[in-house]
Amino acid sequence: MSESEIDRIGFLLAATARAWRTKLDQRLKPLGLSMGKWTTLAYLARGGDKLTQKEIAALVGIEEPTLAGILDRLQQDGWIKRESSSEDRRCKTVHLQARAGAVLGNIFSTAQQLRQELLANIPRQDLETCIRVLAQIRDRAETVSLPSVQNRAERRKARNGLTPSPLS
Repeated sequence: MSESEIDRIGFLLAATARAWRTKLDQRLKPLGLSMGKWTTLAYLARGGDKLTQKEIAALVGIEEPTLAGILDRLQQDGWIKRESSSEDRRCKTVHLQARAGAVLGNIFSTAQQLRQELLANIPRQDLETCIRVLAQIRDRAETVSLPSVQNRAERRKARNGLTPSPLS
């Protein structure tokens, strides 16, 4: 494998995830669920029925204000309800309503069907290797530290042919 092929991995990962999500979003649209809604419902179902908004935002990978808008719409449509936490009244816990329970099976079966279609004819050993490598990349991405602001400024100056000031 050439260096240019290895350099494409980030773009390939992003494009693959986007294409997969888009297909699933299209299949779940008849249920009246956008990607933000079905993703949130799925995490609620998997994470337990008493997660806080902060915990859900972390699981889904979005900011709390963005999640608040999604939860507002889910609550208006009768998918969830929010209650003050018995442990910390500043927090709201989110609970699935009966309507959500009835459709979650459909969400998971639709996701499973799409997964089977997308992964068909790929040897199991290749899939196992792919899963292992993706998990390693994810774990590494979660632990790699960001470069400091000073280091980024120095690299930018070096790219532009400038030397850093002793005061910078």
